[in-house]
Amino acid sequence: MRPTQHSSNNRVLGAPPGWDQGELPCGALAITDAVQGDVPCVISFWRPDADELAALNAGGLVYLSVVGRTMPPMGLGVETTS
Repeated sequence: MRPTQHSSNNRVLGAPPGWDQGELPCGALAITDAVQGDVPCVISFWRPDADELAALNAGGLVYLSVVGRTMPPMGLGVETTS
């Protein structure tokens, strides 16, 4: 999947300070600063390509990989396009 622009995007995240791009590349990510309930959060939007859509339609799974040894609270969802 590739990150994609969304009309709500209001900031861009880059690699953290000291990140080794040679070891693991980290590009810019357009995000939306938001509040869900009373909790601040950031939202990014991703679009699957045709092969990924075919895999999902065949029962494939979405996986999420987070750098580090723990998983912060997060959510995955689907937004319809008009």
